[in-house]
Amino acid sequence: MPKNVVIVESPAKAKTIARFLGKEYEVTSSYGHIRDLPKKEFGVDIEKGFKPTYVVPPDKKKAVRQLKQAAKGATIWLASDEDREGEAIAWHVCELLGLNPDSVKRIVFHEITEGAISQAIKTPRGINRQLVDAQQARRVLDRLVGYELSPVLWKKVRPGLSAGRVQSVAVRLIVEREREIRAFEPESSFKLTAVFVVDEQQLTAEAVDKIAALADARAFLENLKSATFKVIAIDQKPASRSPSAPFTTSTLQQAASSRLGFSVRQTMRLAQQLYEDGLITYMRTDSVILAETALNSTAKYINGSFGAKYYHRRQYQTKSRSAQEAHEAIRPTDINKTSAGRDGRQRKLYELIWRRTVASQMAAAEIEKTQVKIAISTRDELLIASGEVLKFDGFMKVYGGAKDDQLLPNVKVGDSLQLAKATATENFSRPPSRYSEATLVKKLEELGIGRPSTYAPTISTIQDRGYIEKRDSDGTAVSPQELNLDNGQISPATLEVIIGADKNKLAPTDLAEVVTDFLIKYFTSIVDYDFTARAEAQFDDIANGGQDWQKMIAAFYETLHPLIKKSQQVSRAEAAGARELGKDPASGKPVIVRYARFGPVLQLGQSPDPKDKTAPKPQFAPLPADTTMDNVTLEAALPMFNLPRAVGQTEQGESISASIGPYGPYIKVGKKFISLKEHDPLAISEAEARVLIKEQAEVASKKVIADFGVVKVLNGPYGPYVTDGKINARLPKKQDPDKIDEQTAKKILENKPKAKFKRKRS
Repeated sequence: MPKNVVIVESPAKAKTIARFLGKEYEVTSSYGHIRDLPKKEFGVDIEKGFKPTYVVPPDKKKAVRQLKQAAKGATIWLASDEDREGEAIAWHVCELLGLNPDSVKRIVFHEITEGAISQAIKTPRGINRQLVDAQQARRVLDRLVGYELSPVLWKKVRPGLSAGRVQSVAVRLIVEREREIRAFEPESSFKLTAVFVVDEQQLTAEAVDKIAALADARAFLENLKSATFKVIAIDQKPASRSPSAPFTTSTLQQAASSRLGFSVRQTMRLAQQLYEDGLITYMRTDSVILAETALNSTAKYINGSFGAKYYHRRQYQTKSRSAQEAHEAIRPTDINKTSAGRDGRQRKLYELIWRRTVASQMAAAEIEKTQVKIAISTRDELLIASGEVLKFDGFMKVYGGAKDDQLLPNVKVGDSLQLAKATATENFSRPPSRYSEATLVKKLEELGIGRPSTYAPTISTIQDRGYIEKRDSDGTAVSPQELNLDNGQISPATLEVIIGADKNKLAPTDLAEVVTDFLIKYFTSIVDYDFTARAEAQFDDIANGGQDWQKMIAAFYETLHPLIKKSQQVSRAEAAGARELGKDPASGKPVIVRYARFGPVLQLGQSPDPKDKTAPKPQFAPLPADTTMDNVTLEAALPMFNLPRAVGQTEQGESISASIGPYGPYIKVGKKFISLKEHDPLAISEAEARVLIKEQAEVASKKVIADFGVVKVLNGPYGPYVTDGKINARLPKKQDPDKIDEQTAKKILENKPKAKFKRKRS
């Protein structure tokens, strides 16, 4: 039995640490939190000061047995991460193993390197109860919100919904941005551009002010016909661009998204792996400070690789440091290792971190900006030509960002210029952009909502719960006007431009809008940006010993609980965002749009009293395509009550109907459903439907190569395969699918190789 047992929270981390410790140390893992609040019970005793009840989850009982076995007669070293979660993990281990939190050997380090671990072993401490209390406060507060507020949503909106202190605020941000986009009305103005020729080079200049209307743009061009042009000033100014600070968690997430296309969840998973392999420092931090050893090694690398003129020492200051986070930026543990990682994605992220760290200690890029001012004899406005030359690349040599030089022709003050052509082009103001994962993280950080460790799980949760989805937008087509002055003649043109297009951005579902409106109306404080930010500040205060966590929770609960009671009086229709669109002209019944159990619906007629069994039930219909609960109109809604619509019959006499389902519009023939991609279910004709049915039959006939009853040989997206309805097996490469018999097909299924791994659902 080893004299010393080091307990970390991750098996990968344990493996790396074990390389640096001698045989007298055994390194084992708790596999994350080994105790937590119970999943199916409240687990918080409100009457006893919000005392939490912790249990060992079933999947952690084996780990607990192993830890207890390893701890017998050994000195225990707790080496979980140094943030609040890591401190709480260490405390829970103490509780389970019966250790004294004040005298246990707790060690922390920013990086998994031999030097850092050796130093940590020399300077152990006890459990920091303030950090543990801050983590408990967050956990209990989130449990209170979840267990008290979520059932309200289950009852009033839809079963299975959840609400959270951070997730609901994140959803609110996305909903409000979407409504800004819908309400946006583009405004137009004209930009005037003039092109001059100087020694066979073009000099392009623009009018400083935008032109409001087409008539004004035409008048401007008319004035240019007879004008003379003179250079009245040339301003040359040196400028510089400084590198950004080393990465924090949120800035790493943003840069990995914009430069590498990684999601927030993916970035954090890869960074965790790099950290556990000892390649980077701790990846959950809001600090931009670099350790002195890192500063010195980076200086040596820059001076040796690029020369002294490229080096500039900087120690950035963290604007607001939380006691929860590590006290150093994310950086490589060895700056001389320019590339590292077990696969391509890890290497890409590592190299991004390496470049950002090195660039932060490099000289600023030096730029010379030139501005040429051109007077117009017939007008008071000036034309401005701008150029930029990169004189010294500095940090851009490593981090990039340098643009091609924008060189201007050689002109001097007093020179007369000859106009070659001029253009006045209509521009439209752009709507606000939807949030990407990276810009949402940036906004949450600006508002002080959440912490680096919470952003990835928050974004994942609101997607998994169906509140938001990643969506492409085709934008809106506009037709800007353009006037061209060439050879003394003004000619008009009409362009085709798309505005507001974006890809893979976060958009709210109808569910998100309904829930957000409900929470804003009845639980304003829970989704208030300032309140959520203040809660984070209070957690920090608890971590610093500034207040008692139970008193903080009690004050919060005094606000929350009365709101829960009050919300019980809200009708289901109101909570579901019910809105009357108008009256049906035929029946006089109200037409309502609301959120039902399985999504948004149109309703014709009022919902009857459940006690009145004889009252007529309302009629329901799906929303028209490309509409939402916010923008659907009475005119668009009324035809939907004619669905499902009888279209006609097939040549064999089977009935054909058309409708809209959860996956879009379709026609139905018997038990077969055929998707309508380019047809309106309200307008598709019998002839058009028959063509679609025939095409579907041809596709289906080509899919079946051989049918032996239970066993079939089919054509799939990846080639022919054998199936019995439960097991699918690819055909051997030399097997001709057209010549296969039943016996051979069964042997292929029997001999199918076993999968090397099982894919787990996340």
